Amino acid sequence: MSIEENVEIVKEFFSAIGRGDKQGLLALCAEDIEWIIPGEDWPLAGTHRGHTGLAELLQKASKELETSFPEPPEFVAQGDRVLVIGFARGKVKATNRPWEDHWVVAITVRNGKLTNIREYVDTQALARASQMDASLRP
Repeated sequence: MSIEENVEIVKEFFSAIGRGDKQGLLALCAEDIEWIIPGEDWPLAGTHRGHTGLAELLQKASKELETSFPEPPEFVAQGDRVLVIGFARGKVKATNRPWEDHWVVAITVRNGKLTNIREYVDTQALARASQMDASLRP
């Protein structure tokens, strides 16, 4: 696949996420895809594997977070790697706390399928927004 084709596949993936098209985005991913989100103390951190792990991650994200992307992301590619650079803001639904995040997502595309996704996000901002006030805990 060419660099341009890899970028188009990644753009299709992000578009499918935006539309909520679970089947469309799974079709763009290898069966053994791995999505790594670093951090602790926030709901999406961890390593998510395979189509099942990816579907669970996206379901959890829609349940836990409200997210908007006020600017279109930038795509930078070399070989089988596509970097997506962007900005997001939102809130953690459980705490109603806002967050803002400048992020980079590194995606590997092989044979027309996403095989690896690694997020580089502001884990501290997301962890702070996820923390419950002591007065709100059961």
